Order: sequence, then structure tokens, then C-alpha cells
Amino acid sequence: MSGIMAWVSEYEGLLQWLGGLSLLLFVATLVIFPLIIIQLPADYFIRDCRDPAYQSRRHPAVWFTLMVLKNLLGVALILAGLAMLVLPGQGLLTILIGLTLVNFPGKFALERRMVRRPRVSKTLNRIRARAGKPPLEIPPSDDQCDEPGNGSD
Repeated sequence: MSGIMAWVSEYEGLLQWLGGLSLLLFVATLVIFPLIIIQLPADYFIRDCRDPAYQSRRHPAVWFTLMVLKNLLGVALILAGLAMLVLPGQGLLTILIGLTLVNFPGKFALERRMVRRPRVSKTLNRIRARAGKPPLEIPPSDDQCDEPGNGSD
């Protein structure tokens, strides 16, 4: 027992910093994520494919900078979500939001698998219902769009 107390005393500053970060992330999930979930189109998870982002870019340098920032934010949210699986916060929802921001092969299929989880889809649709938005359309588990090479990633 004294070993644990010595370790806590030695890393007291780090533990306080992690506790504060956990509290900040918890508050952020309560405020920011519902806003993002409300803005998603109802058919976001059932679309056959998505328009490439580069088609809407205005200037290559601005587009590239925004893409880098968006991906960095997504990675930070995924890491925060993983931490929230054991710390206070909405871990799975945070990971899902982070995944929607990061670009990588297979992203579309992974998002669909996550949103098919009953607890995740119920939580997302409960948040949307409170805002007066229609529920998200959840793809069936035997969806053909999840196959590689279909242009949906």
C-alpha cells in the first residue's frame, strides 16, 4: 500500500493534469458532440459513396491546410475516445466523431460497423430527436457497400 501512495505522491502533478484533461474532455463531449451529431444528414451512413472533398476545394493550399487540421483533430478525438473508454466521457461516440474526421482506407465501412451497434445508434438518434431532427438511417448488417473497391471510402 505504501508503494502505491509513494507512486501517487511522485506523480501527483501528472495525475492532476490527467484528471483536469478528463474533466475538460467530458464537458466537451456534452457540448460539442451533440452539435456535430445534429448536423449530420440523416442518410450519412447509408450513402453508396461520398463526393471527393477535393471537388469542393477553393484553393489547393487552403484545402490542404484544412485537411491536415481536420485529420489532426480527428486523431486527437480518437485518442481521447480511447481514453474515455476507461475515463469519464462518451468514449464510443468520441471515437465515432473522430473517425468521421480522419481520412483513411476503409473508413466508411468502419463507421457503418460502429453505428450499427444498438447502443451507439440509439444514443445518436436520441440526441437528434431532442433537437427535432429525423433519426439517422442505419445500414443493415449485410450491406454490400462495405466491400472493398466499391468507391465508398
